Amino acid sequence: MHSIKFIRENKEIISNCIRHKKSDINIDDILDLDLKRRTLIQEVENLKAERNIINNNISNKKKNNEDCSDLIDSMKSISVKIKALDNDLTEFNISLEDKLKYIPNIIHKSVPIGSNSNDNKVVKEWGVKPDFDFQPKSHLELAEILNLLDFKRSAKISGTAFPLYVHNGAKLERSLINFMLDTHIDKHKYIEVFPPFLVSSNSPYTTGNLPKFKEDMYYIENDDLYCIPTAEVPITNFYSNEILIEKDLPKQFVAYSACFRREAGSYGKDTKGLQRLHQFNKVELVKFVRPDDSYKELDKLLSDAERILQDLNLHYRVIELCSGDLSFSAAKCYDIEVWSPFEERYLEVSSCSNFESFQAQRGNIKYRNSETNKLDFVHTLNGSGLATPRLMIAILESYQNKDGKVNVPDLIKPYFGKDLIV
Repeated sequence: MHSIKFIRENKEIISNCIRHKKSDINIDDILDLDLKRRTLIQEVENLKAERNIINNNISNKKKNNEDCSDLIDSMKSISVKIKALDNDLTEFNISLEDKLKYIPNIIHKSVPIGSNSNDNKVVKEWGVKPDFDFQPKSHLELAEILNLLDFKRSAKISGTAFPLYVHNGAKLERSLINFMLDTHIDKHKYIEVFPPFLVSSNSPYTTGNLPKFKEDMYYIENDDLYCIPTAEVPITNFYSNEILIEKDLPKQFVAYSACFRREAGSYGKDTKGLQRLHQFNKVELVKFVRPDDSYKELDKLLSDAERILQDLNLHYRVIELCSGDLSFSAAKCYDIEVWSPFEERYLEVSSCSNFESFQAQRGNIKYRNSETNKLDFVHTLNGSGLATPRLMIAILESYQNKDGKVNVPDLIKPYFGKDLIV
């Protein structure tokens, strides 16, 4: 969260950021509230100074056995005013802090300015689109032929948008998760963690999910806990309220988790099959880095996520998000989109973001700078490495045969135990 001092000193930068990220927060209202708050602080300080003078005068009069009843009455009157103003000041502080929570992160200067996804920039394409001598089937058709998914029974159990993987579908899902974890651990040297799926409100506040996106989260009222929308939330809070040792940076973690999203503003969008779900599986990558290294580490993070698709020989592209498509917390973000042969379009499987110090400030995650010997906030990064639903779509559709059977990608075979899904 940006400090009010930073906002006062960088009004134009913040205003541009709010405008480009299409936020509805009013910076002038915040600065006006801050001005009233500072005026009130000055008034309280003046009254306290006056009270101190009166108190000294009372002491002197008492030493000289002089009557000081009028001074005592004046001091009591001032104390009442101070108490009332302190109460007002508390309300001002609460209101100001609440508004500051809704100010988005500053956009990095390299981010292209644009309104929506149409203004995003394609920075890379890898591989070739599959070429079939038959009309390719959708992942839903293939899942039905091969008995991989049971949406009818999952709807009976939980409602819509909760997938039920069965038989080889469950095995393929598990195989993909284990393959991705092993790749990131063994080849990219991430430290594996297995985080809790329920978190207190402090954790999603750190990552920027709260309070702005509360409606998109599942909340358990009796326990005051939230279901995680991604493993980013618990892992980013791994070091909350801690001071890291500079020579130990970067710290990088990988985790599998189920992810839970109400998607309150997304009903009716990409609802077929595995495209948009309330619960799904994902392997997440999170980094804690020195500020000077954060964009170099973003490139590495992106490369680590890309490797999964390269190892699976799936055609994909990398998109640099424009300002209008950038998330609340991100300073810069790349999306990785895999090709769907049936739909003939790209599907997002990963977002790789640099949050700079935005999350670290909210979570109070610092390190001691060896050059200045001062405490600075670390930079945090995260990316999907990868999310499984659309990855599953791409594999089923890209590796399908005319008879509806699906070849297993070479590097998944040791996990799956078969060459063919039948």
